[in-house]
Amino acid sequence: MNDTRDCEQCGTPFTPRREHARFCSARCRVAWNRADRANPAVGTSALAWAVAAMTEATERLPRVTGLDRRRAFAVISEAVWWVTIVDGNLVRYHPEIYDSELAGRSNANRLEVEETLAGLRFVRNQIGHDIDRGDFIRDVSGAAGPPHARDWTWTSLPEPTGELMSPRGLEWEMTRYKAYQSRLAGRPVVTTFRCAASFLKTVAAGVTPAEEVAAD
Repeated sequence: MNDTRDCEQCGTPFTPRREHARFCSARCRVAWNRADRANPAVGTSALAWAVAAMTEATERLPRVTGLDRRRAFAVISEAVWWVTIVDGNLVRYHPEIYDSELAGRSNANRLEVEETLAGLRFVRNQIGHDIDRGDFIRDVSGAAGPPHARDWTWTSLPEPTGELMSPRGLEWEMTRYKAYQSRLAGRPVVTTFRCAASFLKTVAAGVTPAEEVAAD
């Protein structure tokens, strides 16, 4: 049985084709946007602030050194949080700009971006579940001393059980898990965030004036 949710504009139940879908049609999305844009500066300012926080977290990560696995993942999880916050905001409120940027990329790059972001959503969802936070990453340097950020890679993880999820929720989570295994597992953590943040900042630049993002 398919999961349904109510359209935020007209209230009609619909089956979402996307995780963050809020409206049953493009017409309802446009109508909601027009009614909700009484003060557009509030939305763009919040997005600019989130992009600035994401940029700070992801650009700080390559400079981190001397941390054990748990402390390193605390820094990494902050970057995961901000990337997924910005990603969710753009997908929910600016899907046309988001999809247009994806469509303008090569098939290989588009798949890399989509799966990288889906993999990071999987990490966000799994934090605090049965997986120990330290199990997400491992040091591949082989050095005796504390590793540098570039030495951390994502580990391969078991499939989520999804015992408390709806069928649709489990389907989405398995898609995110497969993306994690394909694009994150075994790859450098720093490279993952470079790919995700670069794409999101490009999309956000089409929504928020570049000078506002820089100023924040």
